Amino acid sequence: MAQKKFIRRILREKVMQILYAYELNNENLETTKNGILSDIGQPEDREFAEKLLHCVVLHQGEMDDEIKKRVSNWEIERIAMIDRILMRIGMCELAYLPDIPPKVSINEAIEIAKNFSTASSGKFINGILDGFLNDLKKDGKLNKSGRGLINETPSKPL
Repeated sequence: MAQKKFIRRILREKVMQILYAYELNNENLETTKNGILSDIGQPEDREFAEKLLHCVVLHQGEMDDEIKKRVSNWEIERIAMIDRILMRIGMCELAYLPDIPPKVSINEAIEIAKNFSTASSGKFINGILDGFLNDLKKDGKLNKSGRGLINETPSKPL
């Protein structure tokens, strides 16, 4: 299980790198993806990375709107590009990948930020993602299923 966590972190970092190169240089997404994921041997690992990548690309406008709602009086372009990308990844996982626990999505974004962004990025990303998660819960839009994926209070036996 610890090995899976390690692999997923690497895959998230690779997705971040693809999105960074794509946003920075507006290069061909498919070519960039194939180059960065070329050393991923396991089909399920590549499938996870591609699913996450396409989720972020497909929902980028929606995720950016969610970020803007949470950073009043701050233009989204002024947020570090790595932080924006990590928030988009975390939000996509929270909103569209039902098999990943919310805590994992948030913690992964924070940990990756610690390695690739500024000292204060982790706290900033945590605040944005936590607010997004709370809104998903409040609006009944949190689509998580399976053991450990949702915070449920155990029901009392009859």
